[in-house]
Formats: sequence, C-alpha cells, structure tokens
Amino acid sequence: MTPPFHAEQVGSLLRPKAILDAREELRSGKITEADLAKIEDDEIRKAVRLQEDIGFKVVSDGEYRRDSWNRDFLLKLSNVVLARSRISVGGASADGQTSARLPTAMAVTGKLTRPKPIFVDHFAFLKSVAKVTPKLTIPSPTILHFRGGRDAVDKTAYPRIEDFFADCAKAYNAEIDDLAAAGCTYLQVDDVNFAYLCDPRVAEQIKAMGEDAALLPHTYAKLINAAIANHPKVTAKSMTVGLHLCRGNAPTGSTEGGYDQVAETIFNEIDVSCYFLEFDSARAGDFEPLRFLPKNKTVVLGLVSTKTRQLENKADVIRRVREAEKFVPLDQLAVSPQCGFSSGASSTIAKGMTMDEQRAKLQLVVDVAKEVWGSA
Repeated sequence: MTPPFHAEQVGSLLRPKAILDAREELRSGKITEADLAKIEDDEIRKAVRLQEDIGFKVVSDGEYRRDSWNRDFLLKLSNVVLARSRISVGGASADGQTSARLPTAMAVTGKLTRPKPIFVDHFAFLKSVAKVTPKLTIPSPTILHFRGGRDAVDKTAYPRIEDFFADCAKAYNAEIDDLAAAGCTYLQVDDVNFAYLCDPRVAEQIKAMGEDAALLPHTYAKLINAAIANHPKVTAKSMTVGLHLCRGNAPTGSTEGGYDQVAETIFNEIDVSCYFLEFDSARAGDFEPLRFLPKNKTVVLGLVSTKTRQLENKADVIRRVREAEKFVPLDQLAVSPQCGFSSGASSTIAKGMTMDEQRAKLQLVVDVAKEVWGSA
C-alpha cells in the first residue's frame, strides 16, 4: 500500500527517560555525541516496534534526535539565526484571556543555502529499522518568514524578497533530493502558519508588520510548491508529500478559527497529496471547509488530542469521522492525532502524559481506522 494510510501518526513522540537523561549527561560532559547517538538508536528501534505492534503501516522515529520540531532543521541552513517573534497568540486560561509570543522566530542574516544534508542520516537509520513505511517530518519553509515578516530577511542580501523565497526553495530542493536518494517515499511538511492566519487577531498583527494577510497564503503556497518541486522522484509520484497544519499543541496560548480563510488555497494551490488537519477541539472550526478538497487528495482528520491526557471515546471519534463524510467521501479521509506528542526534546504537551497514555491514544487511532475503513 502507498501513503497516506487510514491510521496515521503525525510525527513526534514523548521522549523516553533514557534520551532525556543522556542529553543531560552530554551537556555535563559525562558522555559523548557518539554515546548519545547509540542511545537514540536503541530508543528509536523501540519506538518503531511500538508503532508497528500497535498496527500502524507508517512509522516515524518519534523525532527523538531533535531538540525542536523546527529549529534543528532551520538553524542548519546558512545565515539562519534565532530571533524574536513579532506575533503574539492568545488563548483562554484560568485568568481569562492571555497573550504569549510564539516560542521562536527565525531571522535570515545573509544568503540562504543548505551547506550539507540535515535529516538524511536520520531518515536512513529509520528506514533501516522499519518493516513498514518510514515517514520523515520537516518544518515548513514559511517559518523562515512568517513570524518576523520582511524585516526578518536581510535586505542587503535580499533586496527583493522573491530572491529569498527562491533560495529558500533551492535549499529545500537539495535536502529533498538527498532524502529521495536515501529511499524516502513519504515526507510530511509541518506548517502552523496557515492555521494561524485563520485567527483574526493574528491577521491584524500581520497587517501591522506590513504584510497582506489575504495575499500571504497564496505566497506561501507558491513557496511550498517550489520547495517540493523540480525533483524527478517527486514528480514521478514515488514520493508522497503531505502538509500538516495545527494551531499550536498547547491547551492555552494558541490561535483559533476554522479553516475557511485558507481552505481553497491549501487544497487547490499546494501540490501535496494529503493534509493533516487539527480537528480535536472547537478552536479548529467545523468540517465544512473540507468541501473544497479535490477528488484526488486526502484529509487526515486529527481527532485524537495530544493536548489532553484523557482518552477519547471511540464511538465519539467515529461519529466525527461520519460528520466529515458529509463533505468528503470516506475513501478520501483518514484519522490521526491532531499533532505530535512532543514538540521538543523535553516538552510534554499534555502535562504529565505517560507512555501508557500515549500508547492508548495511538492504539485508538488504529482501532478507529479498522472499524471505519476495515484496515489501518
């Protein structure tokens, strides 16, 4: 079978204690990078077996080698540094409305290139230990622009923003070319920015930065297309590329708003095969925007939450799949958690979630798929 599958896993998993302890020992000088890599190898093997034993036909490496879902990739590009986000996001808390800056932003201080492969070795190891389809996740190129806007891109190196976007695409082309050569047939691009643009509060901040919130989705669609294009293996359809959207994976301090503002653009202007969309809470809106999905694409419904420890009721998840079926034929739907379980090495999205609780949520995804579609 080829991806996407009826039961999907978005990417990151809770980091095992062995990895967290090893990273502390590395920082204190008690072990070497090579020692850490061996521990990561062992834990990735266990994570792959876990996913396969549960019944997934696709596995990730849990992002166990990463400190961050986006920084570990983007900071490997030349002249990319951490910067202060110019966008704040709000969410409900015990004290009412709160506001918090996005956790990280990037700035481009010179010409953008990819000096060497970034996640290619990560994928090669995953492929070597997986019995089913291995999937790699990479952060969207839009992250290099969205949180800082034009001011985040050096104007001496890039007097024309179009030239920055072109170099960004070339850097991604190089990485994807090497991933394809390593045997990668399933790639997921993680992007929160399209979902953030659905929040009117964010759209106002985008305007204040001098950007056009109505035009930006089309600009980003072109950027993603350029980043995944011009590759013979991709254009020959031997690599499936998916796009993951969510509104942040914390219960508070996140954005809200349905996909209405971006649905036509993401479904019809971005050349990917499948979309992983957050639908585990009311903040993501209803399923009506799915009516714009073309007949040759798939939506993976993120109905199982990584933001809470409570296990969802299987009947409720199935009911929601049936609700989505009113807008999209069942054979164009799949199910997954709404996000990964750990955006960074030490973060637990649902505070206190245990490995057993994580496994139960992953098992629920597979059980729902088997009941609805007859197989995972």
